[in-house]
Amino acid sequence: QVQLVESGGGLVQAGGSLTLSCAASRNIFSLDAMGWYRQAPGKQRELVALIRNGGRRNYADFVKGRFTVSMDNVKNTLYLQMNSLKPDDTAVYYCNAEIGTSIIYWGQGTQVTVSS
Repeated sequence: QVQLVESGGGLVQAGGSLTLSCAASRNIFSLDAMGWYRQAPGKQRELVALIRNGGRRNYADFVKGRFTVSMDNVKNTLYLQMNSLKPDDTAVYYCNAEIGTSIIYWGQGTQVTVSS
């Protein structure tokens, strides 16, 4: 049982920055992975960034060099630092947590809107 609550979304101008947070209801050090996905209207949900318990990170090609995913085990919080934002980054961003290969938890999402 893991509850995830995203925050930090909002409206920014192109080229600006936002930091998203995902607060978990329990310790996250034992989770196998946590990550960020996003979904724009009319599009499929897609991976943005993932961090595994061993520290290995995966990034979608469209955010490499701009976004950084990190995890604070003391605060039980996952972060996504988003720099050089573009209008195409506009979407609802979702936090997820994975245990093994079959258990996945999702947050409710936070809206990110990038204007030109």
